[in-house]
Amino acid sequence: MNLDKSQKRISKRVKRGFHGYPMISIQYFGPSEALATKVEVGFIEQENAEPMLETFNSETDIRKDETVQTTIIKIIDRVDAQTVTLEDKVQPLS
Repeated sequence: MNLDKSQKRISKRVKRGFHGYPMISIQYFGPSEALATKVEVGFIEQENAEPMLETFNSETDIRKDETVQTTIIKIIDRVDAQTVTLEDKVQPLS
């Protein structure tokens, strides 16, 4: 799957809003807002459950990494996520 298609599919799922559980949350981290080098994909099976996190790192902007974006789509599809959330801003690395 190419990068544009992956990003459009993620964006489309985010725009749907809350539709229940299971839920996937996507949050990017980086040294600046212009560069995201880490992404955390959280899976929440039901309300009040602890999220299971999958983390991916990259030397370049991970938002433009076709392999990582395709993997996120596969995770969403595999768990049959009803809700997908995406943090708008790149969070500072801690």
